[in-house]
Amino acid sequence: MDHTEAKRMMIYDAQKKSPVVAYLLWWFLGMFGAHRLYLGKTGSGEAMLVTTLCSIVATLIVIGFVGLFVVWICWIVDAFLIPSITRRYNMRLADRL
Repeated sequence: MDHTEAKRMMIYDAQKKSPVVAYLLWWFLGMFGAHRLYLGKTGSGEAMLVTTLCSIVATLIVIGFVGLFVVWICWIVDAFLIPSITRRYNMRLADRL
């Protein structure tokens, strides 16, 4: 293994994402999109964050429960998507290096 390849492997190891960390974020902060933000899915992560925050405020007038329900469905679906999202992120990282 030459110096350049070793350097690329070290960069990959430092920047790759862990499905374990993603699942921990999903479990504790998933309704806020933390796991998606961690995995580089910033658009959908920010959408979950904004929807959750707005829905929490809107629960005062009852309509917020609809938004929370939608985010809850996304949260459940993500439980099954985290392995493939992590794999795709790490593969894109490896291709860049």
